[in-house]
Amino acid sequence: MFKKILLFLIILIPFNVKAKSTIVMDMDSNRILYSENIHDRRSVASISKVMTCIVAIESGKLFDEVEIGDEISSSYGSGIYIQKGEKLLLIDLLYGLMLRSGNDAALAISNYVSDDFVKLMNDKAKEIGMKNTTFNNPSGLDINGIGNYSTAYDMALLTSYAYKNEVFRNIISTKKYSLITNKNSYLWINKHKLLHSKLYVTGGKTGYTDIAKRTLITTASKGGLNLVVVTLNDGNDFKNHIELLEKYFNLYKKYKILSKGNINLVNSNYYLDNDFYYSLNEEEKNNIKLKAILNRENNEGILEVYLYDKKIYETNIIKSEVTNNTFKEWFKNIW
Repeated sequence: MFKKILLFLIILIPFNVKAKSTIVMDMDSNRILYSENIHDRRSVASISKVMTCIVAIESGKLFDEVEIGDEISSSYGSGIYIQKGEKLLLIDLLYGLMLRSGNDAALAISNYVSDDFVKLMNDKAKEIGMKNTTFNNPSGLDINGIGNYSTAYDMALLTSYAYKNEVFRNIISTKKYSLITNKNSYLWINKHKLLHSKLYVTGGKTGYTDIAKRTLITTASKGGLNLVVVTLNDGNDFKNHIELLEKYFNLYKKYKILSKGNINLVNSNYYLDNDFYYSLNEEEKNNIKLKAILNRENNEGILEVYLYDKKIYETNIIKSEVTNNTFKEWFKNIW
């Protein structure tokens, strides 16, 4: 009888299958494709290590040899179990940080890179535009109830920034990493299980603390479209990430809106410095508009791109001496 009552109660208990915060973002343009509570500030647990990783990469010390010291004595939770006196390259520690979420690796990295490592993390957050983020440690642990605080939007913004770095992409896309040091040998398997099961998943970062609950970042690429999904406090995160990725890969495609080179405006040629790509759904692709603002006195101008009536991009243009590019050719290049 007791077992039947217990089973009945379990059925009635609502499981946490929906995230408190969710975002799907195009990493190339930072366009938000789906959002729910994306600016709610929460403890984010070990997905904080994305910032730890990119700050370390940008330090320029990737292939320095790091000797592990007393800094790891305060480590707890997930680790790679490095020892005092062990010698590893900084880049090796980054693999342990991202694949196994090593809190000991986070402490060793921050100790070696800078005495003001947490300040570097917060400075980088401001530089990227993470307006609702505060880092208090390099691991993401809630130490004495205080962890790292951010939002789904800010963490997607950070991932989009970091993903443009080739070293970062290589690390998070690695399924397993082996290493022999002066004290041990390691084989680290990436904890992000979607990387092992879905071909279009290119990496990400897992996280969990009692306060933050489950947090997850997943990056994925398909048909030239590069997406990131971030969920905070999601009890069914891996399943939800797959459903979101499949949905938005079906809804959106990446289009080349502008091509680098010469364009013809009002019988004059102007030069574009860069290509411009944007993710669009089936309806949106027929509602792109262009507006040119030309200054004939200095032979310069601005070319603006609108989706419906919303400006999504602008770029400087300068008059070119080339005269053989017709308006028809320019319009063809855009589409």
